[in-house]
Amino acid sequence: MENRGNRTIVFVTGAFVSHHCWDEWQRYFEARGYACLVPPWLYKDATVAELRGRHPDPHLAALRLPQLVDHFAGIIKALPEKPILIGHSYGGLLTQLLLQRDLAAAGVAIDSVAPQGVFTFKWSFYRATWGPLGLFTDVNKPFMMSFRQWQYAFVNGMELEEQRAAYEQLTIPESKRISRDALTRAAHVDFQRPHVPLLLVAGERDHIMPASLNASNYRRYARYAGSVTAFKEFAGRNHFILGQPGWQEVADYVLGWLEQQELAPESTEAAVPELAGVQ
Repeated sequence: MENRGNRTIVFVTGAFVSHHCWDEWQRYFEARGYACLVPPWLYKDATVAELRGRHPDPHLAALRLPQLVDHFAGIIKALPEKPILIGHSYGGLLTQLLLQRDLAAAGVAIDSVAPQGVFTFKWSFYRATWGPLGLFTDVNKPFMMSFRQWQYAFVNGMELEEQRAAYEQLTIPESKRISRDALTRAAHVDFQRPHVPLLLVAGERDHIMPASLNASNYRRYARYAGSVTAFKEFAGRNHFILGQPGWQEVADYVLGWLEQQELAPESTEAAVPELAGVQ
């Protein structure tokens, strides 16, 4: 195959958090020969303190999903090769939408927001998303997750000190319009459309994007043959899967899956774990 060579990864951040949530992942993959880009969202190219200080930012409040997809598409089109996209949460949805535009060599969607029409009946999903959707509140004021909401939606099961540190280091205001757009035609995926290899990763203890929702997302793709689609659920993992202690297990699996797709740099000398069968 012609996939081997200088491989580029574009990490696609989710909602509510700074793009610095990828810092450890960037170092991990760069150490294994990948060129890594971590572009911030529109109106979020600043420190956590600055972004909180801008709250309520009218520019962020007006941000919509089509704008954000176009933003990342423009970054990707400027690259010399189609990159691997690794997205978390809302970034997982963005990854799927960018694959629809044939802009990637492969995609990994971790604890992903589901495309339009993919649902779950898990109570935790509705409890965790009620605030971000901001129903019956002023849509012109971005949503800033409280520490208590963060504890439930992202970092459940972790030590209090770890929860607090992650909140202070990463949590930022978010557009309510962005959250609502995930329920609209803007988030539509044609599951019958052929696509490059796609891995969907879920955390067993994820409240806001439950593993069952990610599994339903996977099954919508798996109905149609012809494209590589895989699913992996990690026991004990919450929505803060990128930074939860032991995150390297997830990164190792992603690396191994990319190796299986022959999407690793020729120079990489990383020991790749043997993957279990797709679950």
